[in-house]
Amino acid sequence: MLTNIQDLELHYTNKMQTASTTETWDLEIKPKTKLLDLHLKDVWKYRDLMVLFVKRDFVAQYKQTILGPVWHFIQPILTTMMFVLVFGRIARIPTEGVNPILFYLSGITIWNYFSASLTNTSSTFISNAHIFGKVYFPRLVMPISVILSNLIRLGIQFLLLFSVMAWRYLQGDLILITWYWLCIPLIILLMAGISLGCGIVISSLTTKYRDFNVLLGFIVQLGMYATPVAYPLSYLKGKGFKWIVDLNPLTSVVEAFRYCLLGRGTVEPTSILYSIVFMLIVLFIGAILFNKTEKTFMDTV
Repeated sequence: MLTNIQDLELHYTNKMQTASTTETWDLEIKPKTKLLDLHLKDVWKYRDLMVLFVKRDFVAQYKQTILGPVWHFIQPILTTMMFVLVFGRIARIPTEGVNPILFYLSGITIWNYFSASLTNTSSTFISNAHIFGKVYFPRLVMPISVILSNLIRLGIQFLLLFSVMAWRYLQGDLILITWYWLCIPLIILLMAGISLGCGIVISSLTTKYRDFNVLLGFIVQLGMYATPVAYPLSYLKGKGFKWIVDLNPLTSVVEAFRYCLLGRGTVEPTSILYSIVFMLIVLFIGAILFNKTEKTFMDTV
């Protein structure tokens, strides 16, 4: 029998200690204290939710459209035709011995993946504020799902690219399947990392400064011309503004993609290393900004 207050306090203390040692919890929500505390294990636990977001993004993109995923073929075809006319026929820029259609289409395919991933990832907080304010899940699930959903689009455009390669092979062009093709997934992974890092940086900034949404459209458009998508890097040799293109971390990625796929292009190990270092830095900065913005973005969105 409890006789005094000290005995009562001792009784409840022992009871709480016993409960804390016997009870287990599936999830503990607590404030984050570190900028790099991203809970990557939780991201893996919510992989089923990530798959649902991937399906949602792909279905919602072409809901109530007649052609649906066929637009993934139409857009690169029309862009390639425009490049053939402007850069091939009018400007007469060489394509390093590659058929112009195949040259432009290969660059457009890898660039479309980057631009779509960057644009969609950059609006993570603004587009999903209604979800973030009601349901708990690791916020990184959302931008990663955008990167994965755009891989489906990339796969569809790859079918078009391979079809053109098969057509050119039947026309007599020399197209070889080499061991370099095994490097293509690594190049896509590098492009995905750069687009994810840049996207979460911009998404963190747009919660307070919506001007970045408008600015991003111009950056993507101008960035394509600062990347060797419509011209080979060798065409700029000896030109005074080549250093601008060399500073672009996407330059080596596009050139490496063409080199592995078609055997044409200018690939330097230092350039690839530069792109890898840039990806790691932008992912590091993006993780810090994303983690910091995640705590307070509901007050500003």
